[in-house]
Amino acid sequence: MHAATAAVSLAVWLLLTVAEAYPALHAWLHGGTIPDNDDCAVVALVHGKVETSVVYAPVVLPVSGIELAPRVETSIFCPSPVLLPDGRGPPVFFLVS
Repeated sequence: MHAATAAVSLAVWLLLTVAEAYPALHAWLHGGTIPDNDDCAVVALVHGKVETSVVYAPVVLPVSGIELAPRVETSIFCPSPVLLPDGRGPPVFFLVS
């Protein structure tokens, strides 16, 4: 939609610029003769009476919600003072179970 609007606007602007350079095209646009009190778009373009306006549109950025929950993990080593009797502790070698 925006590209089509831009193309049409450019085509109209170029048509007015060409009509400014060729009086025969300007007369054809008026139906054959240019009136004495002509205040059409071609004359406005020739005399520089075209005003442009600046549009201040706010930039809209998408906001994606990201929830960050801080997770605190701690590890505390607490040695056991109790000595286990033989046969109740972990195996001495990994292969012997």
